Amino acid sequence: MRRKPRIPPSPLPQRHGVDPVRVRLPVVGAWATVREYLVERLSGAGAGVVDGLFDAGRIVGADGRAVAADAPYLPGMFVWFHRDLPEEVPVPFPLEVVHRDEHIVVVDKPHFLATTPRGSHVTETALARLRRELGIPALGAAHRLDRLTAGLVLFTVRPEERGAYQTLFSNRLVHKEYEAVAPYDPALTLPRTMRSRIVKERGVLQAQEVTGEPNAVSRVELLGHRPEGADGLARYRLVPGTGQTHQLRVHMTALGVPILGDPLYPEVTDPVPAGDFRRPLQLLARALAFTDPVTGEEHRVRSGRELAAWTSYDRWAAGTYDGPSAGQ
Repeated sequence: MRRKPRIPPSPLPQRHGVDPVRVRLPVVGAWATVREYLVERLSGAGAGVVDGLFDAGRIVGADGRAVAADAPYLPGMFVWFHRDLPEEVPVPFPLEVVHRDEHIVVVDKPHFLATTPRGSHVTETALARLRRELGIPALGAAHRLDRLTAGLVLFTVRPEERGAYQTLFSNRLVHKEYEAVAPYDPALTLPRTMRSRIVKERGVLQAQEVTGEPNAVSRVELLGHRPEGADGLARYRLVPGTGQTHQLRVHMTALGVPILGDPLYPEVTDPVPAGDFRRPLQLLARALAFTDPVTGEEHRVRSGRELAAWTSYDRWAAGTYDGPSAGQ
């Protein structure tokens, strides 16, 4: 069995809570220099960007020294650099820590904040913020929550323990409950368990239900609804039995009650401008329960947030939502 290469520690510190980019040169290849490979690997950035990094001495080897553009290609070599960070509009809502010990941190994430750096969301992510605010550079995410979804996310303090917590999620050993606000349909019989096959293709915004063996299971329960003559909304408890991309949103749409504020289901809407935080998706990761794989402790945590369309529908519908206030 081929052993995985030992990865040296990063010679560069984090910047704004974000790790440097690490690149390993392939063992097999016909590139003559390190620059030649990086220009090909980072083709989307353009040769000028790569040359700029070399000229500024920002590409370094395991010893922390700058790598020259004409340095010979060495199979298996590691290099690191910090990419230029995109300009980001700050998400003006706080992260609430609901549990913290020497092993994990559980936070109540606001709408619009991505969990981990990806694409155009880098420093304005829960992970980068927490690393800065809590002073824990080694903090890592055990799972992810969609950027548009609010609620509970678990982070790990020690890198060597991260795998144990990630396994909890991959093996479905964490009980998760969500809440959603969506239209009320008196003809819809609830509770019920939705089972279907959901496929999400790379580069396609929507996930699709297709024929085949079910891979997505969600229990949908009615928590309450408005009286007749009101706004026609209901509040639902959603309990996923699996973790397919957009699973809850797809299943609610299939029931004919799509979640309020969803920009993808049932139809893809025009993107909102950066910094428009007025109509958040009305989906909340309300509860997490699990047995700690390191300490054996039983954890049960709940979000203290409320969904704006339920507590103040007129404000949400008018686009005057300005973030969670006390107890929301």
